[in-house]
Amino acid sequence: MSRTSHAGRVLAISAVFTLGLSACNGGRDDSASSGAYHASIKRTEYGIPHITADNFASYGYGYGYVHAEDNLCVLAEDLLTIRGQRARYLGRDGTYTIPANGNTSSNVESDFFWSLVATPEIVATIRAESDPEALQATRGFVAGYNRYVRELRAGQHPGRHASCRDAEWIGPISEDDMFRRFYRLAVLASSSVFVSEIATAAPPGLNNLPLVPASAEQIGQLDPADVPLAGGLPIGSNMYALGPEATQDGSSMLFGNPHFPWQGTERLYLAHGILPETNIMGAGLYGVPAALIGFNEHFAWSHTVSTAYRFSFYELDLNPLNPTQYFYDGELRDMQASEISVEILEDDGSLSSETRTLYSSHYGPMLEMQVSGLPILEWTPLKAYTLRDANAENYRLMNQFFRWNRAKSLDEFIDLHASVLGVPWVNTVATGPGQGVYYGDVTVVPNVPDSKVTSCGAQPLQTALGLLMPGLPILQGSRSACEWDNDDDAPVPGIFGAANLPKLQRNDWVHNCNDSYWLSNPEEPITGYAAIIGDEGSARSMRTRLCMLQVQRRLDGSDGLDDTPGFTFDLLKDVVLDSQVYTAELGLDAVLATYCPLGFALGTSGLVNISAACDVLANWDRKNNLDSVGGHIWREFWRNSDIPLPVDLISLKWLTPFSANDPVNTPRTLNVLDPFVETAFADAVASVTNSSFALDAPMGDIQRSGVNGQIPIFGGEGFEGSFTIASSGALGDSGYPVTYGNSYIQAVTWDLQSGAPNAQGFVTYSQSTDPASPYYNDMTQAYSAKQWVDYPFTPEQIAGSRVLESYVLSE
Repeated sequence: MSRTSHAGRVLAISAVFTLGLSACNGGRDDSASSGAYHASIKRTEYGIPHITADNFASYGYGYGYVHAEDNLCVLAEDLLTIRGQRARYLGRDGTYTIPANGNTSSNVESDFFWSLVATPEIVATIRAESDPEALQATRGFVAGYNRYVRELRAGQHPGRHASCRDAEWIGPISEDDMFRRFYRLAVLASSSVFVSEIATAAPPGLNNLPLVPASAEQIGQLDPADVPLAGGLPIGSNMYALGPEATQDGSSMLFGNPHFPWQGTERLYLAHGILPETNIMGAGLYGVPAALIGFNEHFAWSHTVSTAYRFSFYELDLNPLNPTQYFYDGELRDMQASEISVEILEDDGSLSSETRTLYSSHYGPMLEMQVSGLPILEWTPLKAYTLRDANAENYRLMNQFFRWNRAKSLDEFIDLHASVLGVPWVNTVATGPGQGVYYGDVTVVPNVPDSKVTSCGAQPLQTALGLLMPGLPILQGSRSACEWDNDDDAPVPGIFGAANLPKLQRNDWVHNCNDSYWLSNPEEPITGYAAIIGDEGSARSMRTRLCMLQVQRRLDGSDGLDDTPGFTFDLLKDVVLDSQVYTAELGLDAVLATYCPLGFALGTSGLVNISAACDVLANWDRKNNLDSVGGHIWREFWRNSDIPLPVDLISLKWLTPFSANDPVNTPRTLNVLDPFVETAFADAVASVTNSSFALDAPMGDIQRSGVNGQIPIFGGEGFEGSFTIASSGALGDSGYPVTYGNSYIQAVTWDLQSGAPNAQGFVTYSQSTDPASPYYNDMTQAYSAKQWVDYPFTPEQIAGSRVLESYVLSE
């Protein structure tokens, strides 16, 4: 079973095991009758695996093996967590963070939450509803992963995975582990945002006296940054689909770029699957043996995080004599009680256990929520709150992507988007060779039209929280009339069908950069949809505005990049990594003209000498490339000025307010006479002056990878109007250690003659999380240098690439 890898050396390995797998699949076993796995793997430069297999089971086997080889510790810890065993192996005092949704909970609370929601019944339902291809690939993934673990346990792969290889919790995984992983991804934007709120919810009693719920006035004074999901998920993305009318040669192009965490299992992994009826290349989140963003000879697609809510709260009227009973159409219903015990590793090495009884209504789990110490959703003798999660009922997620991976045309791809309707929380754009472009926020959204919010909103909470979380319904849970509606074209009850979800097809371009569907192309606004899906007629983010402007300026030739309007493939690549800062275009000249001649500006602690900072900013190229000087001053200024202000003060920041008639270019004209703006600038100069970094330090000296070595990283933050994203937090002693931002990047076009795809991009943090891997930071270094990496797809392209490893795996 040993395998030694050397660049360019071909290895053939086979081992035969007797596996009792067919009985584990509920009668839906379509793998080869022998139960054998056989995968041929070639790794081209930067560790990109090309997996050739005769069926999805063997493809999953090869995928599971290489993924474990690259990322064993990260995936294993997450599978342990959603098994509800985190405290058992990692201790009582630790925490679990899901960087992609911002939730942090204790290990104990995490175990109670996942034990409550990721039940055996859920696992069985996901299995029963999954397509044969998804089941085969899942089964194969488990076998391939487990093979690598057996090899590691047998002492092979010396030096690899040092942080976990000897841990007690490293061992074989099951198919149930993978189904729980799929479920965790489904509820990323919904239930798992409220881990502690659900895991600690308890009815009032002598030992649990309820607090006085916050008033509407108190809720209205909360900082939106402290309210879960008030500003959307902390993840984002940029994407363009360019049709023949947007390119110089009539070709079509696609750019996709999720802005995901550089840590944890929401990293993306690039792989190429070559099967008899399927040829697909792209990236999947860890543990998913499918391309979630990808391309082939027929089409390419990408995703960005949607603004739609995936759940609604329900307010229950309780039986005052029994707070675990609630009224429903005048009759009392018992909540479902789940007694859950978790094992806990104590500091002295002993094991203890803790038992809680957690409750659910017929809608979903009960929860209690406090924000900044204020009880917002409180379980009292008269009221309680529960959550219905549309994606907790979405068993089509894997079917969506496996069917997309097997689609044969752009039209089929678009049809599957609507008919499966399993995409959980992301917008989609797509195009194909020489074809038009498609946008759709065709996702799993609770069927709560605005009229239902009006008739069923639980007041006064609906109005109060609506100011912080516009579009989120808080409904009356004691009336059947307030259940979610049903659409005839929806695959299941309770969600909007495709006819009631936003979509657009054109021949020039569409985009999304995380604002709502409204301006997917500003020439054809999309309107008329429920508020739970997104907002219309409102100001777009600075990043979204630059996102649109980059295309508009390229199409009219005003960007100075090329005399001929329209995109070429090289121009597309130049634009998306340009690192421009849009707010500098809007405000730097005014700052230089107004504050700088005075030499001083008034900050929170008095006058600040700004002369040296002004000299630097006067010579700044208004970008955040590695050699750009001055960007950190501007970023800290904009961070200060971007602090939410009371509604009646917001308009003072801009002299030209937002106009729905000119949403791409408004608001604009920075009001440098606003004292808040002056204070923000003075404080930024003071903080940078007092930092470890000089005012004229180049960005490459300040901003570096925070996960795999001190590699310089270009780009900036969305709030300052960066399209090229590198995110870390405020300037500190270590500068800007990047732990989030541009992640998987793909730029795709097709040869006009042969139709073969031409794709390039990056996995910005590289393919492996293991410091001992040759693929730990090699692509990060290429990204730092803006040296685009080829994604070889056709046999000819693979043959022309440098093959670093080639081997066969059989079992």
